[in-house]
Amino acid sequence: MEKARVVIIRSERALAANGLPDPSSMLRMFRKGLEILTGSNQAEEALRQLFQPAENIGIKINTIGRRAISTYPEMAVTLGLWLGKTLGHEDKIIIWDRTNEELKEAGYKLSRSVGSLRIMGTDSSGIGYTSQPVINRSVASLFSRIQAELVDSAISLALLKDHGIAGITGGMKNYFGAIHNPNKYHDSNCDPYLADLFEIDLIRKKHRLTILDALRVQYHRGPSYHPQWNEKTNQLIFGFDPVAVDAVGWKLIENLRAKKGLPTLSEERREPTYLQTAENSGLGLAHFDNIEIIEEEV
Repeated sequence: MEKARVVIIRSERALAANGLPDPSSMLRMFRKGLEILTGSNQAEEALRQLFQPAENIGIKINTIGRRAISTYPEMAVTLGLWLGKTLGHEDKIIIWDRTNEELKEAGYKLSRSVGSLRIMGTDSSGIGYTSQPVINRSVASLFSRIQAELVDSAISLALLKDHGIAGITGGMKNYFGAIHNPNKYHDSNCDPYLADLFEIDLIRKKHRLTILDALRVQYHRGPSYHPQWNEKTNQLIFGFDPVAVDAVGWKLIENLRAKKGLPTLSEERREPTYLQTAENSGLGLAHFDNIEIIEEEV
């Protein structure tokens, strides 16, 4: 079995003096992560391996925590502009999440202008959800038309954090923001719902890349922000295998918890068992014996 490659990039300069991501450092981290992940010597060439110039690319972010604990605009916009410049069509890049209100409160400036980066919520005028539910195993949901119709390929730019039910929020759970009824799918540590959702073609066939934002990690009492359990780690985690990336994120959270003398997620009965279900469904690899982790500082 070929191992899943997961790349961890660290930078002590990731966060500026104001506590927000430094865009130039973000770009260096994105470039190095993609180079190592693809084995390319040139980051722009790595992007061209992943995406076609004619594709509309969705960058799914997480802004439910508003400015306190959301995907940073300084990170997502840097990635979007780099993609647009490299592939030649800035307005084919869509940074998106559930609502315009959440996006604005997380610090994003909405945009649907021709020729420029698009930033919008599913509740934008003329967008909304599909008229008919998509059904797969335990899941039956309406999909955001952004994910279903407007994008050809997708990046999950997910905020890594502890979750009181699922165990962790990572790249896979980020797609709960693409459906109208995620509240229905939190029983049993979100298992098997997260795996069943990701298996749907609208996600599985479009997903190209997971990037976990682990610059600061809420390792306890998530998903809401609690500063006493939020630690700066200055990391971005990259991978093509969505299960393997989330498994590495889970390990990071467990390490932070152990450092503070907290119980494991398993001891708190919220181990992210959906990762094993996802592996059983052929969505990726959950066991560290099958994951190659490469770490580098920039």
